[in-house]
Amino acid sequence: MNSFGKKLRECREAKNLSQKDLAGILNTSYSDIGKYERDEMIPSIEVAKNIAKILGTTVGYLLGETEEVNIFKDPAMLNRFNDIEKLDPENKEHLLSVVDGFIKALKFKNIAAL
Repeated sequence: MNSFGKKLRECREAKNLSQKDLAGILNTSYSDIGKYERDEMIPSIEVAKNIAKILGTTVGYLLGETEEVNIFKDPAMLNRFNDIEKLDPENKEHLLSVVDGFIKALKFKNIAAL
């Protein structure tokens, strides 16, 4: 099982960020990032959430609760999801209804093709 530190390093390197780059974004020292990666220090929940957001993954992945690195492999999908999250509840519900309808139609089309 990979530790928080190993998963953090893997995700950071996948984003082509140095420890110093990540530290700058988080407004912390790069030595803290090194300590997290060596499992010498555990970040607070808020810091872990920020790290996950910056690296495009989830806290669950970093903590080993899931093996899925991120929900959205495509950065454009992640950006769209973040935009949807910012919508007011009524518009969000309307958009999700449209998406659900589209997905159902595709599933029926695929079943009919069998």
